[in-house]
Amino acid sequence: MTVPTSTSWRRDSDQQVTCIACGETIDRDAAREYDKQGDRWNRDDKEFEYLCKPCHRECCHQNRDGLEATLVAAGAGRTDRRTFLRQFCELIADDADQSRNES
Repeated sequence: MTVPTSTSWRRDSDQQVTCIACGETIDRDAAREYDKQGDRWNRDDKEFEYLCKPCHRECCHQNRDGLEATLVAAGAGRTDRRTFLRQFCELIADDADQSRNES
């Protein structure tokens, strides 16, 4: 793992980022990192997205194992809202059925 130097931390603090939840442009040092893989500590070759502090506080901080894969499989960002929600609900229901059958 690469550890940022003190100069790279200073360079980041001058950067402006956009909150992926509300769209506000904020200073990097006033933002929270969001890593869709859920492993924000592994920084090698990774580009982070950001949340402003108010949006970060409103996020659910529960375990999200498999969530990103389910969102992608349901067509997040690539299909209309109705289709995405239908596909997401179907995938979640399939996972729940599979979990019950394994028990």
